[in-house]
Amino acid sequence: MNSATETSDPPRPTHDAHAPTPSADEGTARRGLVHIAMELTKARLNALVLVTTAVGYLLATTRDIDAPRFLWTMLGTALAAASAAMLNQLWETRRDALMHRTRERPLPAGLIGRIPVLIAGVLAAYAGVSVLGIFVNLVTAGLAFLNVLVYVLVYTPLKPRTTLNTLVGGVCGAIPPMMGWTAVTGNVGVGAWVLGAILFVWQLPHFFALAWMYREDYRRGGMFMLPVVDPHGEVTARTIVITSVMLAPLGLAVLATGLSGSIAAGINIVLALWMAWLGLRFYFDRSNANARRVFLASIAYLPIALGAMVLDRFRVLEAEDLRVGRTLVIDPAILGPTPPTPPQGPGS
Repeated sequence: MNSATETSDPPRPTHDAHAPTPSADEGTARRGLVHIAMELTKARLNALVLVTTAVGYLLATTRDIDAPRFLWTMLGTALAAASAAMLNQLWETRRDALMHRTRERPLPAGLIGRIPVLIAGVLAAYAGVSVLGIFVNLVTAGLAFLNVLVYVLVYTPLKPRTTLNTLVGGVCGAIPPMMGWTAVTGNVGVGAWVLGAILFVWQLPHFFALAWMYREDYRRGGMFMLPVVDPHGEVTARTIVITSVMLAPLGLAVLATGLSGSIAAGINIVLALWMAWLGLRFYFDRSNANARRVFLASIAYLPIALGAMVLDRFRVLEAEDLRVGRTLVIDPAILGPTPPTPPQGPGS
């Protein structure tokens, strides 16, 4: 129980009944409610969801950003992601209570009841999909609805049954940047697929490094993760190396599809090879320290790679605008027909 609920409120002063001063316990209770809300919605994790959605939006934008549409996209995505987090924790309350890293979450800790979380989760899903459908477009709303369904009804029940759950979870993580793309374009184009592929592949070395460090906790909770069924870590380490290497050709795809420029492609490739090198170190020495290095490198990879893609994209667009500007100056067809030269009279 939260400490604020274990103590009674002190008596209020009788001389100012119309404007009572909030007690320290009331302030603590409010902070406790904020903490519960952040934990239930997985606010820190879903901040990453919003970042990748914003990246998809910016990479799909070729001219000025439509600020209202962008904000509606962020709001709808945030609500859908919060819904998935709440419904996921509702399903996993018993297993979360068994694991050290999750047993202090609001539901297993008894800080909130299941019914309020169920209602809040369903309402958040409805609100998020509605916002996207009304103010953005139906394609983006459909992707958000699909993501909530897959996360809650496929990924979550698969976690105690098969290691393939990680691949399904990877799909859920790949959809948000695609939503950012479709919010601008209204369709799932090549750029959306490249972005989705990068996020999908990136999640595998990122998660397997984390799961190796917490493999005993996952075993305690009955989670069927690869490091749990791979006690020596050989398959886990191979997967980390292979999936890290796979990020390199995806960096080339950034350039080949025109999603961004050569600078971003080069940065993506270098980061991928760095992660692969750390993965090799983990393969030859499967310690928690080496797994942590891979995990930290994966955390560094995402903002650097995606940030480079956005910045280089605008550099490429600016260069294209300059080329078009020069064409407008020198292309006679755009300037129109040349007016006839007036006749020259005597003495002119």
